[in-house]
Amino acid sequence: MKIAQRAQRVEPFYVMELAKAASAMAAQAGPGDRPMLYLNIGEPDFTAPPLVQAAAERAIHAGRSQYTPATGLPALREAISGWYASRFGLDIDPERIVITAGASAALQLACLALIEAGDEVLMPDPSYPCNRQFVQAAEGRAVLVPCGPEQRFQLSAAQVEEHWRPATRGVLLASPSNPTGTSIARDELERIARFVRRQGGVTMVDEIYLGLSFDADYGHSALGLPDGLGDEVISINSFSKYFNMTGWRLGWLVLPPALVPVVERLAQNLFICASTIAQHAALACFEPDSLAEYERRRGEFQARRDAFIPELNRLGLTVPVMPDGAFYAWADVAPLCERWGIPLRGEHPGEGGSWALAFELMRRCQIATTPGRDFGNADPWRYLRFSTANSMAQLREAVTRLEAAL
Repeated sequence: MKIAQRAQRVEPFYVMELAKAASAMAAQAGPGDRPMLYLNIGEPDFTAPPLVQAAAERAIHAGRSQYTPATGLPALREAISGWYASRFGLDIDPERIVITAGASAALQLACLALIEAGDEVLMPDPSYPCNRQFVQAAEGRAVLVPCGPEQRFQLSAAQVEEHWRPATRGVLLASPSNPTGTSIARDELERIARFVRRQGGVTMVDEIYLGLSFDADYGHSALGLPDGLGDEVISINSFSKYFNMTGWRLGWLVLPPALVPVVERLAQNLFICASTIAQHAALACFEPDSLAEYERRRGEFQARRDAFIPELNRLGLTVPVMPDGAFYAWADVAPLCERWGIPLRGEHPGEGGSWALAFELMRRCQIATTPGRDFGNADPWRYLRFSTANSMAQLREAVTRLEAAL
């Protein structure tokens, strides 16, 4: 059977390969062995709050499961608009909001609407691997620009200008970012958006972790950029992270008005609509009691960051930039690789230090992590991602095991 070239260009998702290896190793454990600690997957350990679950049950029992408009339930678009007003002080027209089958569908729709074959999209390196695969699937090319800790692992306006070419269509940023948990400074983001506007390009910003911001200097949506820049931004968001609805597969786009009918037409053909039950459930996310619970959980995520990352630093697994959001620690593990005699660079690109170290941590400590191989080409062997989307007790146990092994 002949496989399409576009499918072959999509790289493996190594996060999931490591997850399978960790599960297989855990399955072989004996009755007295320590359980595997899963600090690898970026999935909140919290589930949807009670009001959200009850809303889903009501929708099922009432038979409210028919197709919605491709753009989503009008009431949900209104609720999201209200959240932007109350949380960020932004006046976002509900007509600009399109409900999607997760942030993945949102990114796919945005890329299909905007990217032609051969177009290039600038992205920071490191960045979430699936984002560049959506560009590839639209026949475009993701251009990864190395971004080190001195710039918070985020693209600068100077880099965007330096790497802009005739084939460049725009930029795809993430703030806060996976894997680093860092955000772009507001003034830098404004400079990037201004430059992209002058080139006639598009600025896409993955904001799925925006609700999990911990630092007032960074917790701002790109939709609030001045001089009409925010009206031109394409913002991708999700109910998975802040709203703890990962498996419900629900997200949204905020689009310039002219792009809404284009994306609507694509969504009608590709998805029909996002899950109707999930949409009815998501309406309860914006009830006062639900929002209070989400803020309590945000505080818990921040407390985990504040407890876990200093311990990594103390153990020599240095996190060079304190994350201002999300639930990740992007740790420099080169010293540990050297200490354990692990070659820093493997035979194949990306298979050096952190890749081998991840397996060694599973064997020695029963801790599953995510190596840098997934996230780009700039020193992937040097960095390891820990997810702090886990209980404080398990994070403390992870520190205990690491300390013993070190």
